[in-house]
Amino acid sequence: MIIIKTEQEIQNMREGGKRHAQVLQKLAKMVRPGISTWELDQEAEKMIKDFGDKPAFKGYKPDGAKTPYPATLITSVNEEVVHGIPNKKRILQEGDIISLDIGVHHNGVFTDAAITVPVGKISKELNELLMVTEEALQVGIDQVKPGNTVGDIGSAIQSFINKRYGIVEGFSGHGVGRHIHEDPYIPNYGKPGEGEKLVAGMTIAIEPMMNLGTKYVKILSDGYTVVTKDGKPSAHFEHTVLVTEAGYEVLTK
Repeated sequence: MIIIKTEQEIQNMREGGKRHAQVLQKLAKMVRPGISTWELDQEAEKMIKDFGDKPAFKGYKPDGAKTPYPATLITSVNEEVVHGIPNKKRILQEGDIISLDIGVHHNGVFTDAAITVPVGKISKELNELLMVTEEALQVGIDQVKPGNTVGDIGSAIQSFINKRYGIVEGFSGHGVGRHIHEDPYIPNYGKPGEGEKLVAGMTIAIEPMMNLGTKYVKILSDGYTVVTKDGKPSAHFEHTVLVTEAGYEVLTK
């Protein structure tokens, strides 16, 4: 069921989204060779709690998961597409890329956003992957307005990528707000005019996931970490977006 947010809920999401963006910006500046993903997770939790908010992912048990997610931050390095679990032994190396994905629970509502950043100096090929995936996010966001559909978003992203990268199909964007995951499901591919219609007051998370190689992925034995089947790197960017009467407002910018 699509949930249309109240004015108060939207205002709370605006406030939470600004804090969310600040946390991601500070985490991105911390990324460097030699730091562990666990250290990043600890800092993310501290920053969120210092705002008086709660981590949305820690203790959250998605449909199909055997155990709740154990951390505040999702850290997906190189071939890890999404849902990587922070670890004291996972030390970032020069040339890596890492997706930083957090959910924030502020005044009863949720926001969801992610960025992928370089660790030190990265290859030209990886730099282009990051740039294009972030551009794909904006291309999808530009389709957000009342009367358009989920298919319009996915089709725009798919057309923009134009087979340059593998578009992950098993994981996608989603509604967000009263819950961390809500309807509708928002794939990064599709056909114009198909799927749920966008209505003012909807809040959605759009999140392109692009693989340097094929689109195929698998889930590791921890039950969470999604990796590319061919072992090639993947990039991930995400924003929480409000559908307005005139178009859209990015709440986590």
